[in-house]
Amino acid sequence: MLGMLIFLCTLLIHYCCAKAENTVCRMMGDPKYPLLSRDGDITIGALFAVRSIETLPSFEFTQKPQPLICSSVSPRDFQMAQTMTFTIEEINRSETLLPNVSIGYRIYDTCSSRLSSMSATMSVMNNQEFAAGDKCNGQTPIHAIIGETESSATVILSRTTGPFKIPVISHSATCECLSNRKDYPSFFRTIASDYHQSRALAYIVKHFGWSWVGAVNSDNDYGNNGMAIFLNTAHEEGICIEYSEKFYRTEPEKLKKVVNVIKQSTAKVVVAFLTSLEMDNLLEQLSIQNITGLQMIGVEAWITAENLITPNSFRVLGGSLGFAIRKIDIEGFSDYAIKAFWDTAFPCSQENENSSQDALSCNRYKDLLVLKNYKDDEPEQRYSSNVYKAVYAVAYALHSLLKCKENKGCEKGLTIQPQEVVEALKKVNFTVKFGDRVWFDSTGGAVAQYEVVNWQQDSDGSIQFKAVGYYDASLPPDQRFVLNTENIIWAGGQLQKPRSVCSDSCPPGTRKAGQKGRPVCCYDCIPCADGEISNETDSNNCMQCPGEFWSNAERNKCVLKAIEFLSFTEVMGIVLVFFSLFGVGITVLVTGLFYSKKDTPIVKANNSELSFLLLFSLTLCFLCSLTFIGRPTEWSCMLRHTAFGITFVLCISCVLGKTIVVLMAFKATLPGSNVMKWFGPVQQRLSVLAFTLIQVLICVLWLTISPPFPYKNMKYYKEKIILECSLGSTVGFWAVLGYIGLLALLCFILAFLARTLPDNFNEAKFITFSMLIFCAVWITFIPAYVSSPGKFIVAVEIFAILASSFGLLFCIFTPKCFIILFKPEQNTKQHLMGKTQSKPY
Repeated sequence: MLGMLIFLCTLLIHYCCAKAENTVCRMMGDPKYPLLSRDGDITIGALFAVRSIETLPSFEFTQKPQPLICSSVSPRDFQMAQTMTFTIEEINRSETLLPNVSIGYRIYDTCSSRLSSMSATMSVMNNQEFAAGDKCNGQTPIHAIIGETESSATVILSRTTGPFKIPVISHSATCECLSNRKDYPSFFRTIASDYHQSRALAYIVKHFGWSWVGAVNSDNDYGNNGMAIFLNTAHEEGICIEYSEKFYRTEPEKLKKVVNVIKQSTAKVVVAFLTSLEMDNLLEQLSIQNITGLQMIGVEAWITAENLITPNSFRVLGGSLGFAIRKIDIEGFSDYAIKAFWDTAFPCSQENENSSQDALSCNRYKDLLVLKNYKDDEPEQRYSSNVYKAVYAVAYALHSLLKCKENKGCEKGLTIQPQEVVEALKKVNFTVKFGDRVWFDSTGGAVAQYEVVNWQQDSDGSIQFKAVGYYDASLPPDQRFVLNTENIIWAGGQLQKPRSVCSDSCPPGTRKAGQKGRPVCCYDCIPCADGEISNETDSNNCMQCPGEFWSNAERNKCVLKAIEFLSFTEVMGIVLVFFSLFGVGITVLVTGLFYSKKDTPIVKANNSELSFLLLFSLTLCFLCSLTFIGRPTEWSCMLRHTAFGITFVLCISCVLGKTIVVLMAFKATLPGSNVMKWFGPVQQRLSVLAFTLIQVLICVLWLTISPPFPYKNMKYYKEKIILECSLGSTVGFWAVLGYIGLLALLCFILAFLARTLPDNFNEAKFITFSMLIFCAVWITFIPAYVSSPGKFIVAVEIFAILASSFGLLFCIFTPKCFIILFKPEQNTKQHLMGKTQSKPY
């Protein structure tokens, strides 16, 4: 509807301009007179929302509608009008700026209404009165327009004046949409675009660690555009928005819905991108429903608005943070606003209201007279300084166009077109008396410079807007945003910063896992899996530890994996060492016993040399098991397997020799047999040496081609490293083991064949039994060796060595020791040859 109204008005103006030379100008309807005006050589128009409430007349279409009624004076906007008149009078007094040119003004009240704003725009562009017969010349009497206060109203103003190239300079319209030079080529502003403020809002939220916030904005160009930029920046910064609601000042039902959403939400921080009027409405409803404790983040439109300060407002807005236009004191303005303005610029006073014939027209100024002694907002001249800059910008542009020169004045006869003023404004660059440099960037805007203010309460109960930081877009990125958090009072007057998160931060050792159907800021903290860590807060993923590292118990650091091997200090190692040394001790005792009885028949029988060599090899077998215990090294790995293979072959070779001796001895008793000469002591020694040399050759080849080496095994356990000896060549290992098995099998077969030979002491029986135990142990060893993890594989191998060694020791030598110690009467040659009566064993 509003767009159609603008279109029709613009079309009407174009039509009138096209007929300008042949059309007599006449006013259609009642003229709208300015609130404040003054004649001059040059005229600047202005639109301010001096009043904030508009009352529509009755539209019954039976009589001419009455004029719109405006009420509820806004001290801030009225002060802007005062600032404009003050600035113009200051310029008119200047001898260097427009020295012989007077500036006039026409200031209209838009009543904070789009309808009144449209009406005021049409009025400021035209003369109110025409002499009879005057023809329209298509020229506006206005050289520039200062305004509007709100962005939506400024959009209407700029679109309406745009076709006529009339420059519009706003002091407070911050909507980013107005930066579009294609749509608004003649628009300028002495305030920064909301692009900077909206992004700065996201930065301040991020700075305080609030990741879960609510958002409310005015449902107009100002609020919608500003909130859109904030939401995009918040998303980039990882901030989640629980809700984003909007309403307009004339929509009470929407306002109630917004308040209910705020009441039910869990976010403790609310970003309010509202005008002061919408904020006033929201404040009222929040106070009614006693919704307190929310940390409000505000914008320049309301954060320093005096009209929001009420006896109950601090309960809701106390501790609010927001961006405000820098506070600037314009020298001389306070005195002017108190007295000179009312004496010179105000068209009506209480005195002439009672005595003048214009008493009736003074009624429209009656509500403004209450501001005559208004001083509360004088120190907060934030927007007023922007009005001051805007008027000076127009003056400098006109100064250039009129070719003004010092001591010579200006060329007053020059006709200045609005488009010329637009081009001149693009080039202005000056510094005002309070030190600010004024110039317009490529979008017609000013540099973003904000104070960060905080709602605080003094000891006397008064509310103050304390500056706690600043944002300056002209500085390098790392210096733009400065906050002094120590001076901030938080929501509800608290000294501790509120927390506003959907989920608590995930500590190191955990990762974030998003909750299904909820924003990314809502997540669960999942502990990292074994072997993974996260060493920072709110980690999205856990990192895998490198191969030789493992996660600690807290999952926040990779530590070296525990290295495991069969050591001498652990229980298993101690037990195995004990049995190994015990076996050595028993073997030494048996050797000592045999040596002391070396001349007895039972020792001399079946080649005592082989018996002593067998005892020696068994001692080595027991001792070689010790090489399997302790930290594996390159030398120990080679030693343990070769020592094991050679000593066991030596041991089995001795047993095999003894078995062959038994068989040969039986054959030698047969008539005509001389077999013993072929397997006498020399042959026995050579056979043991030959069998052993074959194993030595296998071991040498193994060590030469691919020897065993220390290896860090990480396959069995993820959390620790098994330090073991890799076989190097599995063929070499199984060749060594297979050769031992081959000799043992051969020995078992021969002993089994000789078990029934007649003799009171047939050693073949005991050799058979010892080989049975030996083979059983090593056959069992194979699957146990393959399936045992880590250090247990070493323990299994040691157990097999000890078990087979003890089996050989006890089975072969226990019967002989028993006779030597407990049956000495049987230790005779006659008994052993079976020539005496004895019980068989």
